[in-house]
Amino acid sequence: MPITVQLDVMLARRKVKSRDLAEFVGITEANMSLLKQGKVKGVRFETLEKICEYLQCQPGDLLVYEPDGEPPPG
Repeated sequence: MPITVQLDVMLARRKVKSRDLAEFVGITEANMSLLKQGKVKGVRFETLEKICEYLQCQPGDLLVYEPDGEPPPG
């Protein structure tokens, strides 16, 4: 998948437990775990905003585009 989630990296940098973040955001620990592992197909902007608020970061700190080697269309 070309976009990877680096939430686990940011949690480690901020020394924050995913349990505390999940509670603040208003999602279950199970869903937070799936998000950390990148096993989700999408994320609501509201959820992303709350995560960024709590971790004091930008969305680009959490989501990284990694091309899969395919040439761009055109």
